[in-house]
Amino acid sequence: MRILVTGAAGTVGKATVEQLSKHPQYEVTATDLDNKQTRQVFKHFNNRVKTITADLTQPTTLKPLVKGQDVIIHLAAVIPPLADEQSELARQVNVEGTRHLLKLAHEQAAGCFFVYGSSISVYGDRLANPWIKVGDPLQPSVGDEYAVTKIAAEKLVQESGLDYTIFRITAVMGGDNHQISKLMFHMPLDTPIELITPDDAGRAFAAAVAHREDLKGRIFNLSGGEACRIGYRELLERSFHIAGLGRFDLPEKSFARINFHCGYYADGDQLEDLLHFRQDTVEDFFRLRQAATKPLTRWLTRLLRPFIKKKLLAHSEPMQALKTQDTAMISRFFGDS
Repeated sequence: MRILVTGAAGTVGKATVEQLSKHPQYEVTATDLDNKQTRQVFKHFNNRVKTITADLTQPTTLKPLVKGQDVIIHLAAVIPPLADEQSELARQVNVEGTRHLLKLAHEQAAGCFFVYGSSISVYGDRLANPWIKVGDPLQPSVGDEYAVTKIAAEKLVQESGLDYTIFRITAVMGGDNHQISKLMFHMPLDTPIELITPDDAGRAFAAAVAHREDLKGRIFNLSGGEACRIGYRELLERSFHIAGLGRFDLPEKSFARINFHCGYYADGDQLEDLLHFRQDTVEDFFRLRQAATKPLTRWLTRLLRPFIKKKLLAHSEPMQALKTQDTAMISRFFGDS
């Protein structure tokens, strides 16, 4: 079984390749852009899989990778906040790159199974109705260019004529690509979240390879299940404590009140019943974070707590909008009332 994984240096991509590499019957090719992060991740794979750098926007670099593949797991994407800041780049990679890959799959890997990683962001703001199902309307939040590209790419996959499945991935907890950014303040504090660990997500994508007949032509919501549900406020409170930041006391007005995404997957168990990938809980995430935070780092964080919190607040676009009386941004983050 020949399997190509795009975006293999990303959080979910790396975990997927790790899971696939445990199966000696799979011949895995991992690909991503040529940069420092990719080289470090590929070195970590330690020759357990074939690693080749390529660019989705340059089809000639993809052509030799796609030829003869039995399964293509497509995880490469420009993610937020960069996707929202450079919408044309996001379109070129997330939409046109997917188009290139699908075309090459038709030409070079006829009959392959195309597994696409989409996002919970396609459902938009679900604060008023947080229980999400696959058949719900796709309504990206204002300014969420990433979600727009994911919806467009999903359409391309569905119309490709290939056997496909689409996994709409919920918020991934942890991982190298999820650093502190302005997005932290875009999410309302009352947002309910059903998380997934990178390892569980990787197990799901890897397991999909052996379940083509069960999955083809279908879309699923991918999440960690009931044991991974938590409110955003509690997530921040516990994370602050573990990091040494003490009490979570950032101003309420530094966080948006509307217009983001996330919620609970009402039908998330459907994929688990097929693939049996869930092993982690939100408590595992906190235990790992606690173990990864060195005592010296926590001590220094406590010492610099006021400065760090001030630096965090500098990322808050909702607060900045209020300070500058930017009516358009105030409406986006807080509504018109």
